Amino acid sequence: MASVVAGGALLVLHGSRLPEPQRLFAEAAQAKVRVLASDGSLLAERGTSGRPFVPLDQISPWLIKAVVATEDRRFFAHPGVDPVGIARALWANLRAGGPVEGGSTISQQLAKNLYLTPERTLRRKLEEALLAFWLELRLSKEEILTLYLNRVYLGAGTYGVEAAAQRYFAKPARELTLAESALVAGLLKAPSRYAPTSDLQLARSRATTVLSLMAEQGLIDEDALIAARARPAKLAPERVEIAGWFVDWVLEGLDEELGKPRRDRVVRTTLDPALQRAAEAAVARLMPAGPRPEAAVVVLDTSGAVRAMVGGRNYRAGPFNRAVAARRQPGSAFKPFVYLAALEQGRRPTSTVLDGPLRVKGWQPANHDGRYHGEVSLTQALALSMNAAAVRIGQEVGTARILATARRLGVTSPLPEVASLPLGTGEVGLLELTAAYAPFASAGLRRPIWAVASAEEAGAGVLYRHAASEVRVIAEDVARQMDLMLRAVVSEGTGRAAALPDRRVAGKTGTSQDNRDAWFVGYAGDLVSGVWVGNDDGTPMRGISGSDLPARLWREVMGATPPPRALVAVAEPSANRENGLELILDWVRRTFGTGQR
Repeated sequence: MASVVAGGALLVLHGSRLPEPQRLFAEAAQAKVRVLASDGSLLAERGTSGRPFVPLDQISPWLIKAVVATEDRRFFAHPGVDPVGIARALWANLRAGGPVEGGSTISQQLAKNLYLTPERTLRRKLEEALLAFWLELRLSKEEILTLYLNRVYLGAGTYGVEAAAQRYFAKPARELTLAESALVAGLLKAPSRYAPTSDLQLARSRATTVLSLMAEQGLIDEDALIAARARPAKLAPERVEIAGWFVDWVLEGLDEELGKPRRDRVVRTTLDPALQRAAEAAVARLMPAGPRPEAAVVVLDTSGAVRAMVGGRNYRAGPFNRAVAARRQPGSAFKPFVYLAALEQGRRPTSTVLDGPLRVKGWQPANHDGRYHGEVSLTQALALSMNAAAVRIGQEVGTARILATARRLGVTSPLPEVASLPLGTGEVGLLELTAAYAPFASAGLRRPIWAVASAEEAGAGVLYRHAASEVRVIAEDVARQMDLMLRAVVSEGTGRAAALPDRRVAGKTGTSQDNRDAWFVGYAGDLVSGVWVGNDDGTPMRGISGSDLPARLWREVMGATPPPRALVAVAEPSANRENGLELILDWVRRTFGTGQR
C-alpha cells in the first residue's frame, strides 16, 4: 500500500511539471548561431545540436528500425516498462558475469533525459519507471520516439539524429542508408566511446552488431545484411573551419553581453578570411616540428578591428586561446612605453642615455651580449634593445609614469611597479599588447578593440551594432617620433627579420628571461600585428628569440596582405635628416650586438 501511495505521489509531483507535447517539441530545438566574416562568408555555424526539430517522417526508416532493434525491441508493445526486456537483460548479465545489456525502455530513457539525474539508485529507477508510465499516458508511441530521437546524445557534441547525420555524413537524417543508420544507432550504447570521429573501426564493429540484431528480429533480410556489411558507412570529409579561436572568443563575449541566444542569431564580424588563412598557414609552416613550442598571432587594423586571430598551432588539439587568455612576460616588447614616457617628458629620439653598469637595490641589468655601449641615443638604445639604457631611462622617468603610459595606450593586465618593469617583467596578453601598439601606427589615436559589426536575432532585429570611437593618447609630434624610432628597430636593429620589401615596417622584438617567451609586435600601413612564441608551461626555449622566429612569422603573415595604396616611394632619408636620424643610423650600422631582443 505504501509503495502505491509513494508512486502516486511521484506521479502527481512530476506529472504537474510535464508540459504539453508540443511544448516538449519546441524545447528540444535550440537556437542556431551563424558567424560571418567581414566579406559575408560563413565562418562557423554553432548550435548544430539545435538543428530544427525533425518529425518522425523526416527520419530514415532504417534508423528508426535500428534504434528500436538496439534499444527497445518491444517498444511498440509495452506500456513504458518492459518486464520481458528486464528479465532478458538480467539473464544476459548473469550469463556474462557482469552488465552487458540494460533493461531500460526508450520511454524510460526519455523520462531520464527529461527529468532525472544520471545517478544509479533504486529510488531513481523507480522514478524513471513511473515517469515512463506517465509519458505513455500523455504521448503516443510516435511522439515518444520522435522526442527521444531528437534529444538523445550521439557523440562528438551532437544531440539528436539530425545533428548526428549532418556531423558524421553531411546529409539529413531522412537520407541515411542502412549502414549509416546502424552506425548512428550503435552510438546509443556509449556515444563517446563509439563516436566514429574518435575510432571509426570501433564504430563500424558496433554497427555490425546492430545489423545482426536487426536481422535476428526480422527487420532486414539476409541480402540487406550482407550488402550493409560489405559497404560500411564512410564519414563525410570534415569541413575545415578557420578561426575557431576567434569564433569562440566572439560568441563568449556576446553571450556575456546579450545572454544566450533564444532564437537563431546572425553575427557579422571583422575577420578577414584571407588574412586568417595566411596567419594559420604561416604558423603551420614556420613553427618547428612537434607539439612545442606554441604560437599565437593577432592582426588588427588601426580602427581597432580584429582582422585575424590564431590562438595556437592546432585548434582541434585544444581550443585554448593563447592570443587572448595567456599572460606572459613581453620582454623588450614593453620598451616602447618606456621611451614614449621619456619623449613625453621632453626627451627627443636624438637625446642620449648611458648604456653602462647600473645597480638598483642590488640588481644590475645586463645586455644580451654582455657588453655595454656607452653614451647612445634613445633611438640606438631602442633599435638594439639595450637593457641597461632602458632601465636607466626607467629610473629617470619613474615606473609609475611608465605604468600610466602603458595603461593609457591600452595595457590592462596588472603590472608590478618594480625597477625591472622596463625590461617587460610584468605579464600581458598578446591581444592587449598588440592593441597598445596601434596608437603608434595611427598618429597617436587609440580606438577600442572590436570584433563584431552587428548581431541580429530572428524576430528581434538588430541586438547590437558597433559604434566607432577614438581618443587621442599621444600628441601627434611625439607619435611621429616614436614611429621613426620603431622603424629604426626594423631597418637597422633587432627586428630586421620582419622587414618587408614593399612597405615601411615599424615594431619591436621581445624575449623574456631564459628565452621563455619570444615576441614581435609591429605595424605596416593600417595593420598592426603581434606574434608570440613560447611553451605553455613556461619552460625555456632553445635558440628562439623575438628577433628570429616571431619576426619571421610576422613578416610571413603581413607579407600576405597587399601593400598600402598610398605607399611613399622612399622619403625616409630627408625625414631622417630632419630628425637627426641619419647620423644615428650610420652609427648603428657600425655597431654590433644587442640587448634583450
